[in-house]
Amino acid sequence: MVVITDITIPADQFALGELFEEYPDIDIELERLVPLREGVIPLFWVEVASPEAVETTLLADPMTLEVTLLTDMDGRHLFNVVWDAAIDSLVQPLIESNAEVLRAEGGADYWEFRLQFESRDQLADFRRRCQENDVQIQLDALYNPALPDQDTDGSGLTDEQYDLIATAYDNGYFEVPRGIELGEVATLIGISSNAASQRMRRGLSTIVEWALEAQKYPDRK
Repeated sequence: MVVITDITIPADQFALGELFEEYPDIDIELERLVPLREGVIPLFWVEVASPEAVETTLLADPMTLEVTLLTDMDGRHLFNVVWDAAIDSLVQPLIESNAEVLRAEGGADYWEFRLQFESRDQLADFRRRCQENDVQIQLDALYNPALPDQDTDGSGLTDEQYDLIATAYDNGYFEVPRGIELGEVATLIGISSNAASQRMRRGLSTIVEWALEAQKYPDRK
């Protein structure tokens, strides 16, 4: 089932971060991210006085193979860049987890992304890959556009509770010995340890209540 999430990452952990070092006041809007066998092509808008200087900055990155200025519109410039297929940071987790970038805007301090995944498992895979690449993501919002006001599985869990418990389970929190501590789970989904503890207790209480009711009334729908 489709899941949409809003995340924030530090600006230097996305491959266009070098532009902010040269032009700290610019804003960048990612239009598209196209993975190819021989590389990765981002299309993005940038508002800057000298597009030629932007091109020079981009070409200085060893991962940049080609830069093309596609069009200008009201002081905004649309660039097409070809990155080497080995480019790392956030780019590879996005591609490898088949994330669809719905919106992406960056400034000198951070990037904000709205991403769509085909399932929660795909989202969990994206998070795992980010962790492996040392990409620090903060989860700002998580929702299912098909069922905005319903629990996902009939258990009564909210999206936030399901996300926490599923992330904990996927990372070995319920194993013996534990593969991860709750504070680490909280970091993965971008909330405080105290919020994670409260959310976990409420979520597990809901699951237990649901399971007991199901056992007591097996034919109840």
